[in-house]
Formats: sequence, structure tokens, C-alpha cells
Amino acid sequence: MHPTHLPHPISASPRRPDDRRTSFRLGGVAAVLCLCAALVAAPAAAAQPAAAPNPPVVTANQVMPHLTALERIADRTGGNRAHGTEGYRESVAYVKAALDSAGFRTTLHRFTHDGATGYNLVADWPGGDPEHILFAGAHLDSVETGPGINDNGSGSAALLATALEVSRSGLRPDRHLRFAWWGAEELGMVGSSAYLKDLSAAERKRIDLYVNVDMAGTKSIRQWLVVEDDTAANEAFESYFAARNLPTFSIGIGGSDHVSFGDAGIPVGGFATGIDDCTHAACDRVDNVDPETETTSTNALLSAVWKLAAHH
Repeated sequence: MHPTHLPHPISASPRRPDDRRTSFRLGGVAAVLCLCAALVAAPAAAAQPAAAPNPPVVTANQVMPHLTALERIADRTGGNRAHGTEGYRESVAYVKAALDSAGFRTTLHRFTHDGATGYNLVADWPGGDPEHILFAGAHLDSVETGPGINDNGSGSAALLATALEVSRSGLRPDRHLRFAWWGAEELGMVGSSAYLKDLSAAERKRIDLYVNVDMAGTKSIRQWLVVEDDTAANEAFESYFAARNLPTFSIGIGGSDHVSFGDAGIPVGGFATGIDDCTHAACDRVDNVDPETETTSTNALLSAVWKLAAHH
């Protein structure tokens, strides 16, 4: 998250709405896999029943443990999960293990920045029209000065919980579903830009819509900051929050990895909960995240994915 691109939750008046691909050996993942096992109970996709017409609803118990896992990774790898570090590589391993166990097809897209190798983790859910892709993403890296649990472990956890619910529900979407956890966003949206650069024009054209979540659990939130670009995505998020009397504020299309997609001519959407006093600091830990806000954000993303995957 680049704070200069998004308003602080207190600073804006709220309104209420009327491949380069590679596989690689990740070290130090034994403890990570143990943490994943308790959170992932979904069988392979082929064994799943058809999805119910309504999206599932998750609780904090299905989201917050992912943040605890990311904090533990940072604590044992030098205090951060930044680009090029062991903390980032273990974060990728944690998310990848959960997705692999849930029946996703995962790939690692490699890029280089500032002399260090970085990775984007991309996960495809089998099925759906490959000519019409609904793409959802969040950046997984932190800054070097802290573990980055709200910025952006919270968005990464919301995205992971959403993907796991796709598996548990056996969702059979009309659009093909793709999820990604981006590297080096904190250095200027480097990972997502590199990914898009490596896609052919035909591959980019297959992406109907990209939605992004960057910071999903900010304490003392006054409004959800909703990206205003694609009409359907904007309506999906605005209607979710409006139905619950939760205020929103339009932020245009600036702020995070969705800018990379917008620059490539792809419609974008998404939301954020805004910066706080611990943004880019050592205090951005699990206790800097509000579980209720994090859960609401995750369910908003779930609702939008279910709605936007159903038609094209």
C-alpha cells in the first residue's frame, strides 16, 4: 500500500451509498505447512458439490489465523516479509500450500527487482470460461520496517479465505477464476507490473475484470474506500456495504496493484480500509487489525466474487 495514494479513513467525509513462470524449492516451510493443515480442510475440486446460489459467510476464525501465521513467519525471519527476503518466500509457501491442498492450480511467476528475485503466486480454479477471466489479487509483501500484517497481510488473508471458500463450496463459475498474491508492491507495484508485461496481448484481453484488496482490517475505520472504475464491480461492493449501513468513499483508481491492470487497459475494482498509525511500521502486527472489520471485508470480497463470477 502506498499511503500517499489513498486517503486516511479520518481525512475524508464518509458517505452512505443510496510467464515467465517457474517452480522453486522454498526452504523452511515445515512449520508453515503445519499451520496450513489446520486451516485447510477442503477436498480436491473434483469431489466438491455444486455451489449454492448464495455466497458463503465466513467468521473471524476462518480469517484471523492466516494473519497469525504471517506474523509468525515475520518474527522468525528478521521481522518483515519484504521483497527478496526469507520472510516473503515463506509467506508465498504458506499461501501456496493452502491453495494446493484446496485443489487450485498454482504457478509462480518470477521477476527480478533491485538485484533480488521476487515471486507472484497465481492460482487458477478449474472450470469457467477461459476466455472470460475474473481476477482477484492482493499484495503479499511487507516493507522492511515491519511485518505488514494490516498492510497487506489483511488483504492477502481475505483473498486466501475467499479462494478457500470457492473450493469448499465447489463453485462452478461462468467466468474462469484466477487469484494472485503479488510481490514487491511496496516498491512500486513491481510484481503485478512484471506479470502483466509478461502476458501476451491475447492473454490480457481474456481478463474481463481485476479486483484488488489492499488493507482490509484497519481499526477505527470510518468508511470502506471503494475503487470506482468498472461499473459492475463498483456496484457489487457498494451494494454489499449499503445493505449493512456501512459508509463508503470513492477513491477512483489509484493506490495499489489494480493500477497495473488499469494501465494495461483492464477494467478494475476493489476496496481498502485505509492507512493507520502503524502503516509501514514495526507495530503493524495482528493486534493492529480489527477482527470485525477484517471479517466484514472478507465477506464483501466473497459476495463480490460470487456475483461477478456468475456472468459475463
